[in-house]
Amino acid sequence: MSFLPFPLETFRLAVRRQVEATVFGDAPDRVRPGSVPDAPPGAPVAADGDRSKGVRAGRPSALSPAARAGSAGFVRDFEKPAGDPGLFGSDSVTWRVHGDLPSMLVGGIAALLLQTLHPLVMAGVAEHSAYRSDPDGRLRRTAAYIGVTTFGSTEAAERAISQVRAVHRRVRGVAPDGTPYDAGDPHVLTWVHACEVWCFLRAYRRFGPAPIGAVAADRYVAEMATLARRLGATGVPESCAGAEEYFHAVRPELSAGAQALTGAAFIVNVGGQSLPPSSLMTAAARAVLVQAAVDLLPRWAASMLGLRQPLLPERLVLRVSADALLGTLRWAMGTSPALTAARSRCAGGPVSSVQATSGAA
Repeated sequence: MSFLPFPLETFRLAVRRQVEATVFGDAPDRVRPGSVPDAPPGAPVAADGDRSKGVRAGRPSALSPAARAGSAGFVRDFEKPAGDPGLFGSDSVTWRVHGDLPSMLVGGIAALLLQTLHPLVMAGVAEHSAYRSDPDGRLRRTAAYIGVTTFGSTEAAERAISQVRAVHRRVRGVAPDGTPYDAGDPHVLTWVHACEVWCFLRAYRRFGPAPIGAVAADRYVAEMATLARRLGATGVPESCAGAEEYFHAVRPELSAGAQALTGAAFIVNVGGQSLPPSSLMTAAARAVLVQAAVDLLPRWAASMLGLRQPLLPERLVLRVSADALLGTLRWAMGTSPALTAARSRCAGGPVSSVQATSGAA
């Protein structure tokens, strides 16, 4: 029972549903509640089958955890079997980072921008995805895949990984420079993974609800490396220093070609308008999220994409605006039903994690 004044509670629910519309979409005829969409977060490809267009303000998303809670698929993926820690477990840093949806939104946008700089990744996106007709589609697939592999049971996570690997086997082609690409290429998968982990962690450390120290940050990178290897990636960074070394080593392979610049411009200028503009407040909120994401990028990446990062006075204003917006989203969204269900599942038996190691956070 809520003790908030009715107008404030109405506002909270409206914000929550708007966020769910953006992140989870509304495509019950395309993806069954309980199933996993067919591409991973920021994957080299985005399957054309998922072309959902969002929902009207005030209507809950059919794919959101809140809407799915209690469904047979939700119970199967998140609530059972008792005692199963999934791939990470309740003591992992991954649960802490991925459990904060507001900072994950910023990190997800930043990861999509950074990923455009790899020519083979962007060729796959340009030729095999529906990002122009469904700008938020990859963000939704991010939420679905990360949610299940992070908080789902071991069986649910492995099923999601298998589905993604099956999609990758169908996605091949030739980049504009004549280089063949394959969505299952371990080198390509490592780039996609490194971008996501670096951006998710950077967003949490800047905008998350609590500080995260250097030891915990390294644990997060190491934990997530196990997921990347399950998907087929090789040479995956296992520490923050390793991630920095990886980006330094891979930079000669990166370029801001026509596909990259088009994709990045679409994310920044068009992607934010993919839902019906229900209000100026919604448009302003999305602009803050995008600018916060651009500010997360390495300077060299923003420069290659022609994206202007804020100067110091502008950055201070942006930080204040982003903190206020993300705090409001955190209040409106509450604790993820998937996280709550996963905690309950782990409490049903011995709780452990696959990758968590000892060390001060």
